[in-house]
Amino acid sequence: MKVYVLNPPYVDDFCRSARWAAKSRGRVQRHPEYLLTAVAVLEQAGHEVKFTDGAALNLKAADIESELASFKPQMAVLHTTTPSIDNDISYAALAKKQGVALTVLVGAHVSAEPEDTLKRAKGAVDAVARGEYDYILLDLAFGKDLKLVPGISFMDGGAATHNPDAPLPDVKALPFPAWHHIKPEWYRDAGKRFPFLTLISGRGCFAQCTFCREVAVMSGRKMRFRDPAQVVDEMEHDLKLFPQLREIMIETDTFTASKKHVEGVCEEILRRGLKITWSCNARVDIKPELLELMKLAGCRMLMVGYEFGTQEALDAVKKGTTLEDARSFTHKADELGFTVHGCFMIGAPGETKESARATIEFAKSLPLDTVQVSGIAVYPGTPMYAWAKEKGYLIPKDWTEWVDENYEQVTLLDYPQMSKKEIDEAIDVGLKEFYLRPRQIWNMVKGIRSVGDVKRKAYGLKSFVDYFAGGKKGPTRG
Repeated sequence: MKVYVLNPPYVDDFCRSARWAAKSRGRVQRHPEYLLTAVAVLEQAGHEVKFTDGAALNLKAADIESELASFKPQMAVLHTTTPSIDNDISYAALAKKQGVALTVLVGAHVSAEPEDTLKRAKGAVDAVARGEYDYILLDLAFGKDLKLVPGISFMDGGAATHNPDAPLPDVKALPFPAWHHIKPEWYRDAGKRFPFLTLISGRGCFAQCTFCREVAVMSGRKMRFRDPAQVVDEMEHDLKLFPQLREIMIETDTFTASKKHVEGVCEEILRRGLKITWSCNARVDIKPELLELMKLAGCRMLMVGYEFGTQEALDAVKKGTTLEDARSFTHKADELGFTVHGCFMIGAPGETKESARATIEFAKSLPLDTVQVSGIAVYPGTPMYAWAKEKGYLIPKDWTEWVDENYEQVTLLDYPQMSKKEIDEAIDVGLKEFYLRPRQIWNMVKGIRSVGDVKRKAYGLKSFVDYFAGGKKGPTRG
């Protein structure tokens, strides 16, 4: 079957693959590794696939219409996000107009809200593939009757029908993402060495964080890791495919949660003598001895979810870590020479101006190279969303309001003790106070080692200025 897989355009610089679908404050554009893994599964089975990253390339509807007319697919698969869902459905309608027989939507939003999606699609969408969709799409591409495909929702006789969940894929059996459909240079992040590529070494997460969308609606709470040899095989494959790569980012949420997995990957890199620079997501409760091994194996940067600067806030979202974990981890990482990027949020249940200030001061007290500060993301399907909706703290009344009118991240909550306006102000204060300190400016200048570093810092500065000087200043909903 001919299958067209689309990461649909929405507005320029809209990032679909990040944890918060929006124009990010850092103007990041992320790789669609999950979509391209599904593409690889389809291609491996003999299907002809065309993939288009309309988001990364800032394409328009006319571009997509032209591709559909030229390729003439029988099935179209479209990625979705919460704020762009109506836009994404419009591309399914466009595919139908071009004669596509089967339109399928994938992603966290439609996995959480399949019935709402199908009803608002008004016939433009034939099926929603819920959760991890790699092999669900394969069943559909082989023409299996919709009633017999696990993991999908579809309209039957005017009513939404939800088939039983599909079994979670064996991650060890999944092929490498079909990176031949993209160029690494399409994707930017001021914190990563350019060009870079992402890699998923496992899926699922043991943690109970109430705000986490991926675990709640996509991958579940069981950690499923690939063999270390497979992970390093993929690194070598990526470097052969794109010799210009300067870094690989391990995007696995729980990479450092398994001591055995981290040790296996690092030891395999060292055993092969692979000269590679890589970065990864990390939790603050990582075993300290692992940091030394990771550094030895080429790890450069750690992306760390600190989240909040009070124990009460951490406990309120069931993070499962402590402030002392965070302090000891950060000082150890700094001592070993890692670049550390800290992720912080404002807006935990019970948040006050005082606790928000404590988070800002905590971030400033740690030896961090860069930070991001945002309002806590509250997505459909998560425990945090259900709680906020029940309490009446959720501001948006429509999915489009998950971003502001400039398509930037927007605060989604308004508490009796801390208003939306006060949360927004705390976010901006946190960013300014962290980055505009003379010591921090000097540390960032001091860290420049190459022309590539200059370009990354310049891109980060431009993004920072754009956010404060123009991008965020339009009217916001709520």
